[in-house]
Amino acid sequence: MLITIEPYKQKITAELMALLLMADPNKHAISAYLPNAAILVAKNQTTLAGVAVLTHEHSTFELKNIAVKETHQGKGIAKTLISHTKHLAKQMGATLIEVGTGNSSLDQLALYQKCGFRLHRIKPDYFSSYPTPIYEKGIRCRDLVILRASL
Repeated sequence: MLITIEPYKQKITAELMALLLMADPNKHAISAYLPNAAILVAKNQTTLAGVAVLTHEHSTFELKNIAVKETHQGKGIAKTLISHTKHLAKQMGATLIEVGTGNSSLDQLALYQKCGFRLHRIKPDYFSSYPTPIYEKGIRCRDLVILRASL
């Protein structure tokens, strides 16, 4: 399977929004950060396979959203997207990049650490304001875990 990573500068399609919602169920939040973000998409020929969103606010660069379609998971696409996002952030002048995920997102916590991120801080009760509680692997998602990588 040949995967290409490329910048995305077009209108956000329903397919792309569905993919973004896999990583963040808050459509309002996604719509707020997308206008000033750099978006990278992973494609298998012409098929959308994944997406990564890089934001830059003040001096903080953040991998704000990353998702890979279920049919394409387990093939290294997320690692490739993270690598490209880190490279893009470095090109933009970053020396550090952050990523946040829920305390219950065990697979994501493992992925980020495999990609060079280290635990940095926790924002307790970050997800308490979500209208519907999130559970992953039987764990309630309550806290935002922020990881950081040097570039």
